[in-house]
Amino acid sequence: MSEIQIPILDLSTEVELLWDELNAAFQAVVRDGRFIMGPQVREFEAAVAAMLGVKHVIGLNSGTDALVLALRALGVGAGDEVITTPFSFFATAEAIHHMGARPIFVDIDPQTFNIDVAQVAAAITPRTRAIIPVHLFGQMADMDELMHLARQRGIAVVEDAAQAFGATYRGRYAGTMGVAGAFSAYPTKNLGAYGDAGFLATNDDGVAEAVSMLRKHGSRRKYYNEAVGYNSRLDTLQAAILQVKLPHIPEWNALRRAVAARYDELLATMPQVVTPFAAPEREHIYHQYTIRLKGVDRDRVKALLAEAGIGTMVYYPVPLHQLPMYAGQDWHLPQAAQAAREVLSLPMWPHITPEQQQQVAAALRQAIAAAG
Repeated sequence: MSEIQIPILDLSTEVELLWDELNAAFQAVVRDGRFIMGPQVREFEAAVAAMLGVKHVIGLNSGTDALVLALRALGVGAGDEVITTPFSFFATAEAIHHMGARPIFVDIDPQTFNIDVAQVAAAITPRTRAIIPVHLFGQMADMDELMHLARQRGIAVVEDAAQAFGATYRGRYAGTMGVAGAFSAYPTKNLGAYGDAGFLATNDDGVAEAVSMLRKHGSRRKYYNEAVGYNSRLDTLQAAILQVKLPHIPEWNALRRAVAARYDELLATMPQVVTPFAAPEREHIYHQYTIRLKGVDRDRVKALLAEAGIGTMVYYPVPLHQLPMYAGQDWHLPQAAQAAREVLSLPMWPHITPEQQQQVAAALRQAIAAAG
């Protein structure tokens, strides 16, 4: 296999551009010595809340914990059901399991890869306590229809916005339409830390109070524990790094859309390639640029691209309902299963050059021809 020349993600340009600011932020935390819940955590939370236009942002250890604590704050527990998509990272379903609840999977919209809201109503039962839409690859789900249904049925919506910081739906930010929004700041995300990190956004005072308490072992005051909670605090160092990056997100998201537009043009003459669909009412931030490959062996194309020095990823090769823990359950979700066989994510970051994209497109064309 050839050495990868164009990786799926390259953060080196971002680091170089921000090096002085990052270094200053790092030194400030180290010299101050407040590594746990230092002032940078509160400053970052306030800055994100202002950007998103929400009352509360709570810094956490990860996006997974944001989902777990949101469900816990809502009282989801044993015997409850939570409707979600099977086409996501396992953390979405895992958070439901941690509450003792059961995930109920609904198939996806084949164009956007997001939950098919038209199928959600049929999945609701008296046990349904929440719905978790996943704003996959940086594009929001059909939130107007979903919120209308949820309000009619009295069901909470927790947005899994781990891949969609800054994405919008009719002018509203991802993570601000449901009762809570869960965000990941894993290093690969568009707002990425240099380690595990995440945060939760909400306009609900009760949810905010519960999550703030639960992240610190279930205590409002140290040693006066009121509930069995978690150790899920956002590290001060990570908050400082994220605070440096935060003002650049609008520009970087715009650059991602420009990169996606160039890919769209470069791949337009390849009939085997279905480029990402961006719904007109939604502002996609292209956390991933994910194509479908039709009439050609996706895995063979991926291997040939690797031989040509092009990094790609398959998000996700196994839909959640096909994992071993769901064996024996009667799920019929053909769109998710088909997507898992066809999707391929190409190199994507704000500062990828047009020349690199041309190289990716040329290698893809050759790989498709060889695999066909």
